[in-house]
Amino acid sequence: MQEKTPVKSRRDEYREQTREALVQAGREIFASSGFAKAGTEAIARSARVTRGAFYHHFEDKHALFDAVVEQMSAEVSRKVLANTRSRRSLWDKLYAGIDSFLDACLDEEYSTIVIQNAPAVLGERRFREIEETHATALLIATIDQLAQQGEIECEDTLLLSRMINAMVCQIAVLMPVERNSKALRRRGMDMVRTCLDAFRPR
Repeated sequence: MQEKTPVKSRRDEYREQTREALVQAGREIFASSGFAKAGTEAIARSARVTRGAFYHHFEDKHALFDAVVEQMSAEVSRKVLANTRSRRSLWDKLYAGIDSFLDACLDEEYSTIVIQNAPAVLGERRFREIEETHATALLIATIDQLAQQGEIECEDTLLLSRMINAMVCQIAVLMPVERNSKALRRRGMDMVRTCLDAFRPR
């Protein structure tokens, strides 16, 4: 017998709607004003809730920023996964995933909040936790699978994944400020491929 899905009360629905409104308002204001200049009062006003409602859901704007980064990272992870499903080989999935991630980094909101501001605001450890729960988790899993199939020879695939991820993130950071971002992206991806090729069996 199939269990029935619990029905949410109106209070629960309202609570979720309020939280989501705050997250969306936070995204807009963090992207336009930056973390330091974003005020909780402005965020609450944009979400059309009281400051009391803000502090009911989030301890402070740092906690809200964390939730915004988590949400945006999950969204990009879903896009990356969707864009790699049709690829047959693991190598194709790996490079299609990296390309898809770099495409997402061209979005100004994502680039500003997640790539440029999140490491400093959240700290490297927390930022890495979020990364490795979402898009970077796909990178780690794919490199692990390549190692299991004997297509990569590396004793520490987690470290390799983190190093490749750092390279990709550097490309993402530099693209918005580079005059010829397409050329930079192409050169960067060539370097990523060269690095990974060094671990392929000869």
